[in-house]
Amino acid sequence: MSLEPLLSAGWLIALHASTALASLALGVLIFARPKGTLIHRALGYTWMSAMLVAVLSSPFINQIRTWGPFSPIHLLTLFAGFGLIMGWRAARAHRVKDHRLTMILLWFGALGLNIWFTLLPGRVMHEVVFGPS
Repeated sequence: MSLEPLLSAGWLIALHASTALASLALGVLIFARPKGTLIHRALGYTWMSAMLVAVLSSPFINQIRTWGPFSPIHLLTLFAGFGLIMGWRAARAHRVKDHRLTMILLWFGALGLNIWFTLLPGRVMHEVVFGPS
């Protein structure tokens, strides 16, 4: 494992990957801690901020081009953006079940599926984890 491929990939990819990894780790922490506390809310806003940076940076990363500058992985950007809005709205309206479901789907869907896509051979994170292809 080496961070060199990530660091040499450019600032945008490094920013995107670091905020996505932070979201992944923060999600585990949030799931493990008691809900409805001030700490849960603070961690949640931190998680949402990191996810928002990852979502907003994603459309500008165009290593795989299937439809113009975009690829199937960019569909996760739409899913994640929509999920962030819906999860935040549910929390603000105190719809706890909707918030919980949305956040779980968002964490597993956007981050979990993304791990699979980013570990494909030829991708930067594949080189970080497994070495050069």
